Amino acid sequence: MQLFRFANPDFLYLLLLLPVLILLYIINEIRKKKALQRLGEFNLVGSLVPEMSTIRSLIKFILQLAAFTAAIIMLARPQFGSKLEDVKKHGVEVIIALDVSNSMLAEDIQPDRLTRAKQAISRLVDNLDNDKIGLIVFAGDAYTQIPVTTDYVSAKMFLSTIRPDMVPKQGTAIGAAINLGIRSFSPGEGKSKAMIIITDGENHEDNPVSRAEEAAKAGIIIHTIGIGSTDGVPIPLTLNGRKEYLKDVDGNTVISKLDEDILKKIALSTNGNYVRASNSNIGLDEIFSEIRNMKKQELESTMYTEYNDQFGIFAVISLCLLLADFIIMERKNRRLTNIRLFKFKL
Repeated sequence: MQLFRFANPDFLYLLLLLPVLILLYIINEIRKKKALQRLGEFNLVGSLVPEMSTIRSLIKFILQLAAFTAAIIMLARPQFGSKLEDVKKHGVEVIIALDVSNSMLAEDIQPDRLTRAKQAISRLVDNLDNDKIGLIVFAGDAYTQIPVTTDYVSAKMFLSTIRPDMVPKQGTAIGAAINLGIRSFSPGEGKSKAMIIITDGENHEDNPVSRAEEAAKAGIIIHTIGIGSTDGVPIPLTLNGRKEYLKDVDGNTVISKLDEDILKKIALSTNGNYVRASNSNIGLDEIFSEIRNMKKQELESTMYTEYNDQFGIFAVISLCLLLADFIIMERKNRRLTNIRLFKFKL
């Protein structure tokens, strides 16, 4: 199975202009129709100007829109992986355990705790080179979202899909995340293994400190990042299009507070560091600078090392569409008025 990717995916944001262009076209057509109506009855004016063609204008716009879309895809450089190789690098293995419980939707860290954490992880992945990274998501239970890998493109792709409802059981089981992390590292003695836990620290399910001690025995260093306010804030939810706040069974608004004590104990038990996140700095860069000082190990992974560009196909499509747009005139040609293309008169 070949891996598909875009070499310059940022250009795909230009596709957001498509609805704007469609809206501008509709507004322009409405204005043109109103201008003709001011000259007289629409059908009568149309008979006086037989060369006028509404359908030609629509066809030309569709061709221009399709050419614009193909050009954007061309700029994004679609590629297919063409060669798989076993690659050996020297680095460390890092697993990030990200809390996706409802409390991570609190907005004391803007725009909210979870979104801000995902943004920081994405930037971290952009700066990785030889290290392996894995991602665990947890709430009332823990799940592997990304096994340890050097495929950073796929890691970012899966990262973007993370949301609270992907874990069916709510809660905050930090111990379950640590336990899964212990099992997720590559087997072998003497390997450099680090785990980063990003959470608000409100543990409700298990004893994470005892699990952290087990991780320490396995040679795993755990760093913790506390994200949120120690004073506590409500948890926003969107219900029927309205913003409300999470309530308990008694109807009281649930207040989410950062529990720093438990996170400090987890980090201390494995000789790791605890960092308090803020709006300006989540703390991942600070922790990863510590991880980079760990002893590097030889890491083996299978990955695509060559990619075939496919942008030429979209360049040809775009040029053909522009050529067709150039050939089709805005107004009817009296000599060609009886020629039928698309099963109607042009």
